[in-house]
Amino acid sequence: MRVLVAPDSFKQSLGAAEVAAALAAGWRQVRPDDQVTELPLADGGEGTLEVIAAAVPGSVRHGVPAVTGPDGHPHQAGWLAMPAGRAVVELAQCCGIGLLGTSDPLGAHTRGLGEVIAAALDAGARALVVALGGSASTDGGSGALAALGLRSVDAAGRWIGPGGGALPGLAGVDRTALRPPPRDGVELLVDVVNPLLGPAGAAAVFGPQKGAGPVEVAILEAGLARWSQLLGGDPDQAGAGAAGGTGYGLATVWGARITSGAERVGELAGLAAAVRRADVVITGEGRLDRTSLSGKVTGHVARVAAAAGRPCLAAVGQAEPRLRWPGGRVITLVDVLGSMEAAFRHTRAGLERAGGLLAG
Repeated sequence: MRVLVAPDSFKQSLGAAEVAAALAAGWRQVRPDDQVTELPLADGGEGTLEVIAAAVPGSVRHGVPAVTGPDGHPHQAGWLAMPAGRAVVELAQCCGIGLLGTSDPLGAHTRGLGEVIAAALDAGARALVVALGGSASTDGGSGALAALGLRSVDAAGRWIGPGGGALPGLAGVDRTALRPPPRDGVELLVDVVNPLLGPAGAAAVFGPQKGAGPVEVAILEAGLARWSQLLGGDPDQAGAGAAGGTGYGLATVWGARITSGAERVGELAGLAAAVRRADVVITGEGRLDRTSLSGKVTGHVARVAAAAGRPCLAAVGQAEPRLRWPGGRVITLVDVLGSMEAAFRHTRAGLERAGGLLAG
C-alpha cells in the first residue's frame, strides 16, 4: 500500500515535518512493508517558510538580526530567496503570537514584518510571498507599513504609536515616504476568509484569541474601522481580516493579492500529484474544527484526496465535538493519551501511536 502523510504543524508543539515523521513511524511499525511518503504542509501560518524551503529547489535562507518583535523586543528572523527573484516572508516568524511572553491585544504590532520585507527588497527581491498566519496583533498591518515608510498620525501630526489600540486616534496617513511594492507584485498567503470588520472580522473573531476582552475588542474594531475609512480599499474582501487585518492593509496600500495559503503551498509542494500516487492519505493539525474545512491544511488535503477518490484519515490533537470530517477516520491525541495535558506534553509519542492505530 502507498501512503501519503501530509499534515500541518501542531502549533507551539511540533513542526509539520516532525508531525509527518511521527505519524509515518507509527504506521510503519504496524505495516512495515507499505511505501510511506512524508509531505509536510502549511497554510500561511507557523512553519510556512520551512515547508516552502523544502519544496522549492534552489531556495536560500537569509537571516535578519534584531527584528522588532510584536512586543518591541528584538529577535532573530529571516526570509527565503526562491529562484527568479521571489522572496518569502513569514509573519509568524517576524511578529507572531509565539514571540509574546504575555498577550498584549492593544499594543502588539506588525513592525517586524515590515522590517523583514524591507530586508528582502534591499537584497533585490522582485516579487514577494507573505505568509500571514499566526499573528499576535490586530493593527491592520499598520506596523508593517510604518516600517515600509507609511506615516500614521493623529490630529496634531504626531505618530499615533504602535498597535491596534492606537488606531482609533488616527487622523491621517502620509504615503510620501512609502516604499513601492516589488515590480512583480505581492502575494498574501492566508488561512482564513474573514473580512476586516464586523462580527466575522479580525477584532471580533480573533481578538479574543490574542487576549482581548469585550472592551479591547470594541477598541480594536473602532481602530480598524478608522483605518479603513482613511485607506479605502475593500474591507469586505475575503481574507482582509487575516493576521489582525494585515491582509487588508497590504492589499489596500500595496495592491497585494490575497490567496489561499493551503492551496498555494500545496501547489508548490506537489500535493495533487502526490495524492494521485497514494492509496490512502493522512493529514493532521493541532485542533480540528469548522475553520479546518475552510482555508486550513487539513480541509484542503481532504478536498484534494476526495477529488482523486482517495480516503483521507486524520490525526489531530483535539476535535470539535460532532464535527463531520469528510475524509474518513479521525483519531485525537486527547483520546489516545487520555487528556489535553498529556496531548501537549507527549505530542510526538501520541502521534506515533495514532499512526499505528490508523494503520491497524
